[in-house]
Amino acid sequence: MPSTRDIRRRIKSVKNTAQITKAMQMVASAKMRRAQQAALAGRPYATLMNEVLAAATAGAGEFTHPLMEKRTGKKRALILITTDKGLCGALNTNLLREAAKWDKDTTVFICAGKKGAQWAGRLKRDLAAEFSYKDTPQFAEARAISKFAQDLFLEGKVDAVDVLYTNFINTLTQKPESRQLLPLGEIKALEAGLEGDGATKALGEATREYLFEPVAATVLGNLLPHYLNYQVFQFLQEAKASEQSARMVAMKNATDNAKQIIKDLTLEYNKLRQANITKELLEITTAQMAMGN
Repeated sequence: MPSTRDIRRRIKSVKNTAQITKAMQMVASAKMRRAQQAALAGRPYATLMNEVLAAATAGAGEFTHPLMEKRTGKKRALILITTDKGLCGALNTNLLREAAKWDKDTTVFICAGKKGAQWAGRLKRDLAAEFSYKDTPQFAEARAISKFAQDLFLEGKVDAVDVLYTNFINTLTQKPESRQLLPLGEIKALEAGLEGDGATKALGEATREYLFEPVAATVLGNLLPHYLNYQVFQFLQEAKASEQSARMVAMKNATDNAKQIIKDLTLEYNKLRQANITKELLEITTAQMAMGN
């Protein structure tokens, strides 16, 4: 049975832990707001870009591009977007559980984030490259990831490229999702940006009309690499918003749990202290009775 001194030490230790988790919660909360705003702000641009590409595709006729080449091979590259740090609940666990479903014999991994690279190394997966990105993702970081994937595809080393990331739904909900990046098939205009379940409408059904100078095929050929770069950039934004939201919630839960443990330990301490006082009183009373006799 623990002594009162042991319980006091445990209470002090848990209080120190609660102070740390509370501070981490406040930091994550501030980062979360910025990350969420960045992710939400990028969605209208992504939607508009899809609409422009939809109109360009509709007017491009028999336009072809190396990035749109469909192949029969099974070699695939997966851009796996995870976090650099832990303490964000089950975010990485859920994402890596999905990544484990990909065939390790035909899949090469392009990891953005240390957790994904560590997972690939631990399970002996084919790791083609590892990239890092900041708390505020930069477009240059996304462009480097996208260009590496495009080069693999154009050189014929892989026949398709997919992205696995955590899509930001709201502060309490983040969902692992996969998207095909290459080859670019029939480009579609997303009705709600990159969120939700990816409800789409065909590009040819876009209601707006555009005049392209020079021709639509030239515009589309120049836009496709930028389109892919921005797609990866938006995925990074979504992943970072999900990470900060999950970390804030995880730290809040840790702080609440610590407070409950302190409450339980304090109750146990008071009971033990009261039992010791009662025991001492009984001993004193017994001694007095013995002396009186």
